[in-house]
Amino acid sequence: MTNALDVITFGEAMMLLVADRPGPLEYAEAFHKRTAGAETNVAIGLARLGLKVGWASRLGTDSMGRYLLAAMAKEGIDCTHVVCDASQKTGFQFKGKVTDGSDPPVEYHRKGSAASHMGEIDIDEAWLLSARHLHATGVFAAISATTLPAARKTMDLMRGAGRSVSFDPNLRPTLWATPELMRESINDLATRADWVLPGMEEGRFLTGETTPEGVARFYRQRGAKLVVVKLGSEGAYFDSDTASSGHVPGFPVAEVIDTVGAGDGFAVGVISALLDGLSVPEAVKRGAWIGARAVQVLGDSEGLPTRAELNAAGL
Repeated sequence: MTNALDVITFGEAMMLLVADRPGPLEYAEAFHKRTAGAETNVAIGLARLGLKVGWASRLGTDSMGRYLLAAMAKEGIDCTHVVCDASQKTGFQFKGKVTDGSDPPVEYHRKGSAASHMGEIDIDEAWLLSARHLHATGVFAAISATTLPAARKTMDLMRGAGRSVSFDPNLRPTLWATPELMRESINDLATRADWVLPGMEEGRFLTGETTPEGVARFYRQRGAKLVVVKLGSEGAYFDSDTASSGHVPGFPVAEVIDTVGAGDGFAVGVISALLDGLSVPEAVKRGAWIGARAVQVLGDSEGLPTRAELNAAGL
């Protein structure tokens, strides 16, 4: 049986307003409109590489919701499971402009958003299982008390049906009641995934380990078939069932513009390559290359390549 979709993801899309000049957000006089959201960044990246991608979410029927829905549809993403609710508001965020590669100031306006009302009721099991892979992140799980059980259920359904599941912790401390709850919940979700993709700083907090090898070992001992620990400019360390372990160097970048979205770009590379049937080292190399592209642009998704650009790079 041929799967109708390659990848499905559940998550909140937000309208992103990027400041026109460096400095405090209050001094900006104009903003550039973009899309934002960890899961939607990955969905866009995979769709640009020609994969069939489905996205489930909730939006308001306001102008921001209409903008986001149109932007995702334009990327060729299946949005049939996006509920547009006239009684709810779409989340948005402001992001400062930086020129030195530092983390930009970000201001979220997402509390009580349409997506925060998502829950298990939003899971169409037949549609979900029509895909061969699920990508999940810690962001969707953290949005509200109802999205966490929904995240667990989607992962359990897919894994129970023999589909592959990837998970990026994507820690958002401000969305969790306590750091302890965040650690417990994220690690619980990671045990439901085949491929776990933490950053080194995330891994240190989540596992107490101080080395990439230690972080990878922590999740491998809890059932992950593959763990890739992102190391920023130094590349990534991997440990897997099929390729043992190793290190893939990063790609040199002349100038870092904005680091937001780099991890999502990395996930796009790893997921797409593994679904293409490439080896783990090749997948991690593709992830490092797309992550390096992502830090050289202002928005979250501008650096995500097309399949033609990927082929031209020999990846």
